[in-house]
Amino acid sequence: MPQPGPLATHAEVVRALGSSFVPAVLEATERQLHHAPRTAALIAAWPRDVAADALAMRVNAALHALARSEAIPALTALYRTQRGDFDAAIGEALAQGDAMIVDWLRDPPQTNEVGRTASIVAALMVARRRFDMPCELLELGASAGLALNLDRYAYTLGGREIGCSGSPVRVAPDWHGPPPPVRPIAIRSARGVDLRPVDIADPAARARLMAFIWADQQERLQRLSAAIAIALARPPQVDQGDITTWLPARLALPQAERCCRVVVHSMALQYLDPAGRRAVEAAFRDAGARADADRPLARIAFEWTAAREAVHLSLTLWPDGTTQHLATCHAYGAWVEWHGPSD
Repeated sequence: MPQPGPLATHAEVVRALGSSFVPAVLEATERQLHHAPRTAALIAAWPRDVAADALAMRVNAALHALARSEAIPALTALYRTQRGDFDAAIGEALAQGDAMIVDWLRDPPQTNEVGRTASIVAALMVARRRFDMPCELLELGASAGLALNLDRYAYTLGGREIGCSGSPVRVAPDWHGPPPPVRPIAIRSARGVDLRPVDIADPAARARLMAFIWADQQERLQRLSAAIAIALARPPQVDQGDITTWLPARLALPQAERCCRVVVHSMALQYLDPAGRRAVEAAFRDAGARADADRPLARIAFEWTAAREAVHLSLTLWPDGTTQHLATCHAYGAWVEWHGPSD
């Protein structure tokens, strides 16, 4: 019996994350992939780990983009109703969109999932509990930089209202465990880096971000749209660059006294090769050795475990270099199982 391909295999992962439509799309795509010979050849010869590279999510986003473009009526109708003949609509889309899908596969996903900011804010409050001072926020793999505007969003975390109460962006994950400690979120400056930053002012770039949201999760689509509107009014600062060179350069810059330097990365390190990961760890190690109580350093990581069986939120604080596993999280932030401190 033939083994399922990478799309059908990932469909089970997506189903476990709460989607029913996207797994059906991926399974139909696997069955109909022969209609897109260039896409099929690229997937078959994929040179790296297909899970780490989120290959299935690239395919799904390409089909979502085609549906949103209304270029293939049968596909658009399938996405609008989320029922019908999946194989027929997706087979036609694969045949007509083969070249476009190949282009989408070449670039990594740009989800810029706003839902993850709830976990990041919770970790920021834990850091503020230890170092009662504002922070300088740095983000690795920032995409369009929507997380850099996290102080403009409203949050409900464990029954506690936090952040900007009047914000059109409200992030309220299902919270399990005690609430996090509530502390002010004071961002003195915010800057990020991405190998391919998303220019939020470009309509095509905004459309690409929307396509990476699962089509059956309207709340995420609406939240992303509201976050984009905030970013258009308050453009985030995202540099084009390589994490492995940008991070040590930023960490080497002088740090203001009584300001905590915070580095955030969410689902970013999985795209680095082993040498890149070693460079990132060395940058943290060197900067941590320079940190002191007046100029502390914090690292907030929202990443898959090495075995990819869970997403962990962790916080490392220097000068002592202690790491806390604060939470186990849904990959897109839909729920948080909090293990960290509470007031």
